[in-house]
Amino acid sequence: MPSPLRLTPLGCGWLTGQTALFLRGVEGRLRVPVPAYRIEHPKGTLLFDTGMHPDVARDPEARLGFLAKIFEVEMREDEHVAGRLEQLGTAADRIDLVVVSHLHFDHAGGLATIPNADLIVQKREWEAAQDPELAQQNGMDRKDFDHGHRIRQVDGEHDVFGDGSVVCIPTHGHTPGHQSRRVRLETGDVVLAGDACYLRRTLDERHLPSIVHDESEMLGSLDRLAALEKGGAQIYFGHDPELWERISES
Repeated sequence: MPSPLRLTPLGCGWLTGQTALFLRGVEGRLRVPVPAYRIEHPKGTLLFDTGMHPDVARDPEARLGFLAKIFEVEMREDEHVAGRLEQLGTAADRIDLVVVSHLHFDHAGGLATIPNADLIVQKREWEAAQDPELAQQNGMDRKDFDHGHRIRQVDGEHDVFGDGSVVCIPTHGHTPGHQSRRVRLETGDVVLAGDACYLRRTLDERHLPSIVHDESEMLGSLDRLAALEKGGAQIYFGHDPELWERISES
């Protein structure tokens, strides 16, 4: 039997932008959470995503460039992932593994504060990030993820601890090598979808955002998430404010 796990959501700020960025063609503005997740396993402590770099709180324009004109950022100086871990009694330098869903600023930006972890990333994502043209097309900036971590490139599904309790699931489409993660808790499976599925509405309506690397792949990933949900898993959508109200502790 898999060992019991503990999954803890970490709130790492908020972003507000045009709703169409999340749901194509929908007017208005939407305020969304920037989450990361700590998983405690007998073989090590793992993060899924790392939120934004601490400098975003101090000077978003200097850190984010043109993105600071697209998103309004709300982030306290202690709200970066290392600060959130410290509040929970976990030292950032004691994190063993980081699984990033993908390499965008609000998912990989906090890597700089997690110095000793191995980084698990899909091979397709890492290779795209090394290609200047693909990286630019997909909004990947080396300053968010190039910090000398040991890189574990995985190709497809990957059983992190070898016991089925934490499994990386390829959900390509948002970016070339996006991945989600299934976590097997005593209360049932939870799937951390990342940006494969921004919102409940994304899944229910197959309503894609304005900017997608590959629409066909993203729709296929949504089908996969829907099948996991039908099989009993809870889907933790990447930026859903209503879900966040239910699961967060802050």
